[in-house]
Amino acid sequence: MTRRRSSLGFLGMFGRSGDLRELDAALRGVDLHPALVPEGVKLTIVNLMKDHWPDEPPPQAYPSLAQLFGYCIAGPEAFELANGLELRLGAERRIEAALEAGDSFDAQIVLMALHARLISAEVVERYGLSAD
Repeated sequence: MTRRRSSLGFLGMFGRSGDLRELDAALRGVDLHPALVPEGVKLTIVNLMKDHWPDEPPPQAYPSLAQLFGYCIAGPEAFELANGLELRLGAERRIEAALEAGDSFDAQIVLMALHARLISAEVVERYGLSAD
């Protein structure tokens, strides 16, 4: 089976691929405007998703990813204000588990936010993250 490709669109002639539209909608769902995330970062995220789910990411994968990524970008307080304490605590548990696991899908998402320099300074400090 050939791997599906993501597309940003071109001069309004070709539309964005479904995976990028789903990611944008999921980011909006956690109060993160998709325009704040560079297109290259979004393409990398959907490619990581394709690596993690070779057939097709399940529908709940996009909101779950957006929660973790949104937390990394917004920081704990802003994320909680927009999404509530339960989602904040869930994102924090996932980061802690990712740090323990080392190489997991969640760890790759946190690392993506760090390398893209989108991650909140508070998150970097709280978890002692570095791009070494």
